[in-house]
Amino acid sequence: MTAFPARWRVGFDIGGTFTDFVLYDAETASVTLHKRLTTPHDPSEAALKGLEELLALRGIGHAAVSEIVHGTTLVTNAVIERKGAPVGLITTRGFRDILEMGTEQRYDIYDLYVTYPEPIVSRDLRLEVDERMTADGRVVTPLDEAAVRSAAEALVAQGCEAIAVVFMHAYANPAHERRAAEIIRGAFPDLRVSISSDVVAEMGEYQRAVTTCCNAFVQPLMHRYLTRLEDALRTEGFTGPLRLMHSAGGLVSLETARDFPIRLLESGPAGGGLATALFAEGAGLRDVISFDMGGTTAKACMIEDGRAEIAPMMEAARVHRFVKGSGLPIKAPVIEMIEIGAGGGSIAAIDEVGLLKVGPHSASSDPGPACYGLGGVEPTVTDANLVLGYYDPGFFLGGRMKLDIEAARTAIARVAEPLGLTVEQAALGIHKVVVESMAAAARVHLVERGKDPREYSMVGFGGAGPAHAVDVARAMGISSVLVPPASGAASALGFLVAPLSFEDVRSLRVELAPGFDAGAVNRLLRDLEEEGLRHLERAGIVRGEAVVERSADMRLVGQMHDISVPLPLTEIGEADLPAIRDAFVRAYSARFAEPFSGARFEAVNFRVRVAGPTPKLALTGAAGGGDVAHKIKGTRICWFDDGSHETAVYDRYALRPGDEIPGPAIIEERESTTVVGPTDSVTVDAGLNLAVRTGAVAAAEALVTPEMTRAQAVARIEGDPIGLEIMWSRLVNVVEEMWLTVCRTAFSLVIAEAQDFACELLDKDGETLAHSPRAMPVFNLTLPRAVKALLEVYPADTLKPGDVLITNDPWLCAGHLFDIAIVTPAFRDGRIVGLMGTVGHVSDIGGTKDSLHAREIYEEGIQIPPMKIFDAG
Repeated sequence: MTAFPARWRVGFDIGGTFTDFVLYDAETASVTLHKRLTTPHDPSEAALKGLEELLALRGIGHAAVSEIVHGTTLVTNAVIERKGAPVGLITTRGFRDILEMGTEQRYDIYDLYVTYPEPIVSRDLRLEVDERMTADGRVVTPLDEAAVRSAAEALVAQGCEAIAVVFMHAYANPAHERRAAEIIRGAFPDLRVSISSDVVAEMGEYQRAVTTCCNAFVQPLMHRYLTRLEDALRTEGFTGPLRLMHSAGGLVSLETARDFPIRLLESGPAGGGLATALFAEGAGLRDVISFDMGGTTAKACMIEDGRAEIAPMMEAARVHRFVKGSGLPIKAPVIEMIEIGAGGGSIAAIDEVGLLKVGPHSASSDPGPACYGLGGVEPTVTDANLVLGYYDPGFFLGGRMKLDIEAARTAIARVAEPLGLTVEQAALGIHKVVVESMAAAARVHLVERGKDPREYSMVGFGGAGPAHAVDVARAMGISSVLVPPASGAASALGFLVAPLSFEDVRSLRVELAPGFDAGAVNRLLRDLEEEGLRHLERAGIVRGEAVVERSADMRLVGQMHDISVPLPLTEIGEADLPAIRDAFVRAYSARFAEPFSGARFEAVNFRVRVAGPTPKLALTGAAGGGDVAHKIKGTRICWFDDGSHETAVYDRYALRPGDEIPGPAIIEERESTTVVGPTDSVTVDAGLNLAVRTGAVAAAEALVTPEMTRAQAVARIEGDPIGLEIMWSRLVNVVEEMWLTVCRTAFSLVIAEAQDFACELLDKDGETLAHSPRAMPVFNLTLPRAVKALLEVYPADTLKPGDVLITNDPWLCAGHLFDIAIVTPAFRDGRIVGLMGTVGHVSDIGGTKDSLHAREIYEEGIQIPPMKIFDAG
């Protein structure tokens, strides 16, 4: 049996600025927190010194600790800063340049000089050898073993400490890669070798190559670091296991971490997701949204039925930190999480059209917000919160840092004066805009998965999270918020509830229909399970204790994007197909719509997760529930939507389970401050969480009414720049939801991969209100023309709910028949309020010649005049 420690366990998370430590005492169900500045030149230095200081706080030695769990940004920083080892790549002849070729997608469609991260392996260190497999694993060209040996010798001669081997279609047959690894290791036993069929045996040559090269790049670094850390801990008397957190929310042994360091890329945020699930479970909640806001960014993830959703891919080393698609694609399981460019240091500014914007640029810690007094002059979210009365200038970080409120007011005045607002109004505007930005991003994250935010609770933590979580929840329609104790070190605490686990994937494309190759599927699943069990055995887990989960990445035949569907643990046969297909239809329908009649289904990847027992961790406090008046530290004036209030300030450390606090209220602790609005209320639960019930949002008065003249409407809008920015953000997010849905449900490679389409929100006259930032620019000009042409045939006032208009007339749309425009009306209370339009390029429209060689329009294909493709549904 695997025995979990009876008393002392340690979790520590090495971040970019601080290393956070948590010591859990199972006997008293309590935690001790500690922070120490990270030492970037050698992260183990801060880890070892901080651990010594942490244990000294409780008067125990290293020998008393039964287990140490560790998460680190070392891998992330090494990839971003290119501080890994010199690495070479050996690949199939003809594919040397795959790292530059990438995909057809552009993360910024308007940037003519768009840049991408430099390849992790320079071109002179990428060598080709003769070999070739087909997509189903058949050998076309045998492996040239002498060429492999020569390539390895050449790379070592150029100083390479690691080699990545990436052969075409090795996911289908790893024989050539494994033989190449044998040859290289035989010649150079001390060289670190990564082969793609071990790192990520999945389709997608570009992503597989990048992931494998990154794994090899950081292998020598992680090997040296872990050896140094383990040796130092053993010298101090620690005899228990040292385990590493991986990005998917589980632990691995040192041996597995050395083999697959790329899986540790997002280990810190993964701990935050587990901590969210822990706190939610203690409060009796199963479906929650994790909201972690720090100084530079905010992160959100969805916890459903007590578990975080796992994504198959992440990005590293982005050219633009908050721009999706601008980084290196890493194919490794990771807790599904979004990162938002909004934090305490986010800078507020007025853009070229006079709107108030907050983020993504940040004052960071140097010089930091103006109120830090370190030379910063730009207004930030922290400055706004200080002006609003949310923070005590004398108790920031528990009094270790004093804030300058006059410097904050001076900074806020930089945006207040041009907008014609008071400093307090501008500060409240900054707070509201950043709240809306975070709520919108989190809302899209959930809607993209077919989830309704109103059905979830929120867990807020991080240095700035509790100050914003209640308002973010309110903006999303969420009625309850949980603010846990120890929120400043939540990730490190989450490490202590992570099970040992390993997830493996292998591509096998198979249509799930009668006659499918069940034998191949079952052999693959058995192999993946066996591989996972071997990794757990290396960490001391007995096979009988392991829990196995199987899933398949499924899609409709012809589509490009897939959805994970659970599989039975027994042998899969034709009798299981109806249940598997029903599970896929439920998941697909929740996100998009019910698949069309006659749709065919296929699996493209099979996944197996093997996990050991989950450690238990409980936090309790002494009962309270009495008068909380004596727990008030004082009062101060705070500003909320309805004006200023004299607000009670509570000492969180004095609160006990059962205590009730009416809003408005400020609840202070060393690591963070919780802001509770006038219509909210708080109860302290048995786990010492602050359980906040959000009050109802006041009914909004229409900014512009149909009775107003155009001049009156313009004056009304321009008189509220903050309201305009919030409304603009919501319109853009509506169009982004449209764009994502079209991209993920398309049957055209041109739409799903090249993304040659656009989505727009238009008024009932066909004028554009908002378009997706990722829309093809030419379509943003031609779609309104097509919509107006359709409205000439079908006037807006004659349209009904469920109508869908369509045309590809080249004189009305984008210039040739391959561009099809589709328009649907939107109604509110029976009145048409706008139109939703989509136009995209379809590669085959039934022509006799391709578009380059057609001399007559009839040769291009079918012509669709302005018409209704659906009439009232």
